[in-house]
Amino acid sequence: MESPRITIKPLFFFSYMLLSHITTLSLALALEDCEFPAIFNFGDSNSDTGGLAASLFLPSPPPPYGETYFHMPAGRFSDGRLIMDFLAKSLGHPFLSAYLDSLGANFSHGANFATGSSTIRLPNRILPAPGGYSPFTLTIQYSQFLQLKNRSQLFRHRGGIFASLMPKEEYFSKALHTFDIGQNDLGEGFFANLTIQQVNASVPDIISSFSANIKTIYDLGGRSFWIHNTGPIGCLPYILVNFPSQKDEAGCAKLYNEVAQHFNHKLKEATVQLRKDLPLAAITYVDVYSVKYSLFKEPQKYGFEQPLVSCCGSGGKYNYNGRTLECGTTVTVNGGQIFAGSCKRPYVKVNWDGIHYTDAAAKIVFDKISTGAFSDPPLPLKQACHRSLD
Repeated sequence: MESPRITIKPLFFFSYMLLSHITTLSLALALEDCEFPAIFNFGDSNSDTGGLAASLFLPSPPPPYGETYFHMPAGRFSDGRLIMDFLAKSLGHPFLSAYLDSLGANFSHGANFATGSSTIRLPNRILPAPGGYSPFTLTIQYSQFLQLKNRSQLFRHRGGIFASLMPKEEYFSKALHTFDIGQNDLGEGFFANLTIQQVNASVPDIISSFSANIKTIYDLGGRSFWIHNTGPIGCLPYILVNFPSQKDEAGCAKLYNEVAQHFNHKLKEATVQLRKDLPLAAITYVDVYSVKYSLFKEPQKYGFEQPLVSCCGSGGKYNYNGRTLECGTTVTVNGGQIFAGSCKRPYVKVNWDGIHYTDAAAKIVFDKISTGAFSDPPLPLKQACHRSLD
């Protein structure tokens, strides 16, 4: 009598899950795609399309940055495109111009306020001080957004050559507002020699500051928000080299990934609360962590090799030896001078320079998150103006 129950139960569960998936898919297909005439992005180096390079706080990323897609440095901390580049193209827009870039910028379809090394909260040390972080915190990026919103309309009303390079007034409320920031807030704590417990204790205040900025953009008329959680920081060479610790099944620093997971848990709680506080907002929480972690856990599935070893670096177990970016520079290792150059096949690497992802990895991450399979609510990118499946 036991055998039938054991057989039927998994079959029932499978049928239930299949029906649930079909129902969710049907509801999503019933929704119309959104019209996002512009994208306004806020973030750090994971989505910086040239902001830090234009700010003069640091030299622009040198060759071989950009070699895979642009065939030259393009202000991005990658060998090619970022998730944000794929996102913009999927919505029918050109790559986003960095707000800080005064040369050749076109803001008619949005702007990118992200800069490398940006944090949510004000950091203790600011570039160009050694070990410093970007002065363009999320709050400053919001101020730049506000400035663009106000000044762009002056240019449009004035007419002339610059009018067509500015977003229309209604674009600010119809736009998709994207966020990928928070990793550096955790990293700053680690490199300030805080304990894991102390970094975890700082997370509620970091999340509170993040929520406050979402609310200010909402108050300006923003309605659609696409929020990435932070990735598995414990899988990055700059953490693995500087903070030897217990490894998980993928070879990542287990405790540091747990901090990222704690941050993400609090961030998701915050999005739930924001939906209550901002009833007209469509807020999508995107689990980038899970997708990125799968690249380290199952690299062969995606055609990757040695996922924990950076492509561009100066040697060693993880092809990375320092606390800052080495790629494209000459560094001293064991008393000798070594040029930190690129590997021969960036397309089989997950990590580019010890901190950031390759063009190939970014494309896979975007392809997976754009479907809505890793989103809450489970809506694809093109339906992110809807508050739910209903």
